[in-house]
Amino acid sequence: MERPAPSSIPATPGVYLYKDASGRIIYVGKAGNLRRRVLSYFRPADQLTAKTAAMISRAADIEFLNTTSEKEALLLEASLIKKHRPHYNICLRDDKQYVMFRLSEKDPFPRLEIVRRMKKRDGARYFGPFTAGLAARETWKTIHRIFPLRRCSDRAMKNRETPCLYHHIHLCSAPCTGEITPEAYADMTRRVTLLLSGKSRELIDHLRAAMEEASEALEFEKAAALRDQIRAIEKTVEKQGIVLQTGTDMDVLGLVSLPDGLALGVVFVRHGLVQDRSAFFWPGLGLEDASELLVSFLGQFYHAEGSIPSRIILPYLPWEAGMSGQAFTVDSQSALVTPQSSSSMASPFMEGGGYTPCFCGEDTLAASPHEKEAPGKDTEARGPSLMEEALALLKAQEQSSPAEEEAEGRETLEEALSELRGGPVRIAVPRNEEERRLMDMARSNARESARNRKEASLAEKLAAAFHDERPVVRVECADVSHTGGESTKVGAVVYEDGRPRREDYRVWNIEGAGGDDYAALTLWAKRRLEHGEPWPDLLLIDGGRGQLAAVDKVLREELATDGRLPFLLAGIAKARDEKGHADRRAGNVADRIFVPGRSNPLPLREGCPELLFLQVVRDAAHDFSIGRHRQARARHAFSGELRQLPGIGPHTARLLWEHFDSVAEMKAAGVEKLMELPGIGKKKAEALREALQKL
Repeated sequence: MERPAPSSIPATPGVYLYKDASGRIIYVGKAGNLRRRVLSYFRPADQLTAKTAAMISRAADIEFLNTTSEKEALLLEASLIKKHRPHYNICLRDDKQYVMFRLSEKDPFPRLEIVRRMKKRDGARYFGPFTAGLAARETWKTIHRIFPLRRCSDRAMKNRETPCLYHHIHLCSAPCTGEITPEAYADMTRRVTLLLSGKSRELIDHLRAAMEEASEALEFEKAAALRDQIRAIEKTVEKQGIVLQTGTDMDVLGLVSLPDGLALGVVFVRHGLVQDRSAFFWPGLGLEDASELLVSFLGQFYHAEGSIPSRIILPYLPWEAGMSGQAFTVDSQSALVTPQSSSSMASPFMEGGGYTPCFCGEDTLAASPHEKEAPGKDTEARGPSLMEEALALLKAQEQSSPAEEEAEGRETLEEALSELRGGPVRIAVPRNEEERRLMDMARSNARESARNRKEASLAEKLAAAFHDERPVVRVECADVSHTGGESTKVGAVVYEDGRPRREDYRVWNIEGAGGDDYAALTLWAKRRLEHGEPWPDLLLIDGGRGQLAAVDKVLREELATDGRLPFLLAGIAKARDEKGHADRRAGNVADRIFVPGRSNPLPLREGCPELLFLQVVRDAAHDFSIGRHRQARARHAFSGELRQLPGIGPHTARLLWEHFDSVAEMKAAGVEKLMELPGIGKKKAEALREALQKL
């Protein structure tokens, strides 16, 4: 790509998007000054990293999105990276929302829920995060065995007249029927809060005092129940240990350089206890990518994270070390700050190297062991001060860095995270031995997770199966469903990194295709083009060569560049039985994968992970498509019955189906709810409710 004219680049905060010749986004970046940042890419090749030089060589165009501030640019950048997965960005593949516990203390009888998103200012308390949903559910069950909180929804509780089964097996206190007073229930929720807040010792002392009081009052059954609670709590928390006496919340990140990539570990500390841990791995990255990885990870991981702590600990501050891969260490003998090259870096995250913090949380250098032993020692006799050394090195680093405004990136990120959290967030390096020990734990976890990972990821195996150089991370699969050409639906499901992204599922209503699957897929392909990005890495069609050819023809007319689509296209068809018919028997693992321009299916081994995964995606698309088709067919059939009721015509029937998902919801709706429909007054709403009750 040729160097753009400076006058064509805005000198404002914003986001820039590099695109290749096919129009696909290959890199997304943000800047406080777009003109200065973009022009920094067009320097001599020897001043660019290998990845940046490769990106510029493939780039054919650049697009700009202006924002009012660098903070908005930061949030927009993270959102675009998640959406488009650019090839040259360091993308966080595992961006799922971790589970948390929610306890709504403003309700008279709150229940403990497992949620994945935090609602701001909803009056509830959240505890977490938990990386494993199964482990979180087991903890949830344990808490309910100790404390009989209600499990039913608010609606079910209001309509219940007799206690449920959980009450009869002593797992619910039945507040729905008044079996427990609000005061007693509130005392129980306070105990749950103490347990989830890590104050188990305080809770046990409280329960033991209550047990002794009940025993002295000859209430032996109550005392026995409290004794059982104490034992259950002690068994639950016996493996936990306090790692921070201050009881603070923080996330500690540890980075490890391995021969085949970079690994990052995260330790979640809540209320002074290690709540959970997680690990990530990026193959092919080297030490020169470490600073960019840390900054990109923070922007993507916490962009929508519901449990942001007040303190985030990094192995070093990439903004102060510069964004070009250079880092600093403090020599334990001379206490001098020295830069490290990417080729000989014995850094805080180097495999086999010890941890040495580069800067402390308050922008002062970490003290050496000599300074700790002799705090009164005069440091001026050793020459220039550590701060002068650091400032000199940082100044030299900024002059060689392609992004001068990165020095303010830390403050911008802290401001953005503080806004998401609803409270102050501090990004710093370890300040004491406790936090350094947690970082060692994060690094160890990252190292072991990276070593125990599978030889090749699913994305790499799919790329090898289709003979493509790009990893197949995002897979989209489409399937047609209809009954005799009526209520034709094309459902599309999306999988990323082997997991479904249900928020990206889509269904299209196809009219005019009759019972022709080829025509339905042709119409769908045209509408899929109108829908636009994000494009998948692999578009899978449920069908054989005919269905595949129908979609391929439409896509190539619009998207093909030099005879090649910007993504892979394939069809999946059932295997043939002995008579040449589609083999639809249960347990069949020999489905065939077709690609355009090839008459024979791909030679995939029966039962191989790639084929099994594609079958799972196809089955999900089939179930989703046929489920939406059946809903449409049921609505169409039931609309006739609705119109037979007095006061309900075609217009009113359509309004009801647009606002309610089922007949049960229609019947449960009150007069006020029905009055929310356009053109429905009180009198007609009363008539509607009376008519609906007859169904």
